[in-house]
Amino acid sequence: MNTKDIYVKDIRAGDRVSDIFLVMEKNLAISQKGNPYLNLKLRDMTGEVDGRVWDRATEMNNIFQTGDIIRIQSYAVSFRDVVQLSISKITVVDDPAISPADYLPSSASDSSEMFESLMSIISTIGNPHLKALLEMIFSDEEIADSFQKAPAAKGFHHAYIGGLLEHTLSVTQLLDLVANHYQQANRDLIITGGILHDIGKIHELSFKGSMNYTDEGRLIGHIVIAVELVDAKIAEIEDFPKQLALELRHILLSHHGTLEYGSPKRPKTIEALIVNFIDDLDAKMNAFGEFISNSKDESKWTPYHRLLERFIYRGQEPEDS
Repeated sequence: MNTKDIYVKDIRAGDRVSDIFLVMEKNLAISQKGNPYLNLKLRDMTGEVDGRVWDRATEMNNIFQTGDIIRIQSYAVSFRDVVQLSISKITVVDDPAISPADYLPSSASDSSEMFESLMSIISTIGNPHLKALLEMIFSDEEIADSFQKAPAAKGFHHAYIGGLLEHTLSVTQLLDLVANHYQQANRDLIITGGILHDIGKIHELSFKGSMNYTDEGRLIGHIVIAVELVDAKIAEIEDFPKQLALELRHILLSHHGTLEYGSPKRPKTIEALIVNFIDDLDAKMNAFGEFISNSKDESKWTPYHRLLERFIYRGQEPEDS
């Protein structure tokens, strides 16, 4: 059985790296001299590293596909202060004992425990129609399994196996606190909207090989997918109130807040407003934390975060007393 000797987080310039990685991305390009070369993005559970194939690039490109597990022979170099691998040999690893999921990052929390915590919150919902809806959705084994494994995004926040469940549980726990504070809000509706706001991501994102968008994800998106899924389940529940269904759909449709962030509608109810802000808060907290953790230099500031459009202050190490 193939085992790893070196992980991405431990690779340094000057290392000779002969090991196994998951292919996240690959593309064949042309250098300024007119020669083909291969761009790769490789990863294991500790992170991603760029790779370049300079010799026999076209031939090597035909050996493997995105999502394959490959063994490479390479030399680590520093390019613009970033380590990348100069690859001389590639072979596809065909070992049923090795799963691509083992090479993807995963939530630090146990998925079974998180799922149990979410189910416990569902048990506190008083509205019988909303409770029946949630129980129906999560009693579907295929939905429940995908929900526990899916990432919450490809790259911005909770972008790892179990990330969707981790994000949803965190959002729901925060919503429970906020609902107790703003008692004019409908707690059951807020909690249900929080639990279901990203459920469409189980079909928007592919996560059994490399993490990427599905055709359905690119063409429709998780917001519409979620509304379609919820509508289908509501149709199976006898006498589900139309107004309640309308307000729940509004939460799902507006949870990104603005049209420019992909929401067909802006929040127009108290419950939708609360879900929007708590969802955004939890996503950004995770994005901040992950970026700080993954920044390897010793500066008080992280590198520039392109999506957040800012540097992030990491703070100073406490002085020894």
